[in-house]
Amino acid sequence: MAVRKIRWFVKAQLGVLLLPAGLCLFGKAVERETLQAIGQNQGPWAWYGALSLIAITAGVGLMIESGLLRGYPKQ
Repeated sequence: MAVRKIRWFVKAQLGVLLLPAGLCLFGKAVERETLQAIGQNQGPWAWYGALSLIAITAGVGLMIESGLLRGYPKQ
């Protein structure tokens, strides 16, 4: 039973950490794309965008899968 609760906690916390990390990467991609559009070459912004979508989707998925909206697992 304790292993189930630890697994739940790890999934929930990983989801909570991945979502804002993905949002930060998305902001960085938008910033780089904007700077590239006005003529300052800032490198590949598409990779930041792809990684941000992966992180956001994984974070939301882990939060939903862990049942974070329902709370701590019961017995």
